[in-house]
Amino acid sequence: MLNTSEILRAGILIVDDQEVNIRLLEQLLSEAGYTRVASTMNPLEVCALHRRNDYDLILLDLQMPTMDGFQVMAALNANVADGYLPVMVLTAQPGHRLRALQAGAKDFISKPFDLVEARTRIHNM
Repeated sequence: MLNTSEILRAGILIVDDQEVNIRLLEQLLSEAGYTRVASTMNPLEVCALHRRNDYDLILLDLQMPTMDGFQVMAALNANVADGYLPVMVLTAQPGHRLRALQAGAKDFISKPFDLVEARTRIHNM
C-alpha cells in the first residue's frame, strides 16, 4: 500500500487536444499536491514520452484529431513490456466508457469534469 506522499510523487501525463482541459487538470493535480505532472496536446508523442518517463498514470482524452485515444492505447499496448497500461480515459461520450475499458483503460473520468470525483479517481489509480 502506498502512502500519500508516494502517491503525490506519481508521474502523471495529461493528453488532451484542448488546452483548457489540460490547464484544468494541471491545476486540479497541483492543488491536490501532485509534483510530477506533464502534458501534451500531441497524441503522436505519447508512446515516446511514456517510454522515456514510465508514467504511473496517463490521463488520456479519447476525442482527438490525427490519433484518437483508442489508437493511442493500442500503440501503448504494443509497447508496454509488463502488459499493464496505466491509462484513465477522459470522455464526454458515455458510449465510449465500456469500449475504453475493453481496450485496456483502467478507469475513466467523464467530461465535463466533476473535480472532486476526478481527484478521487486519480488518487485511487
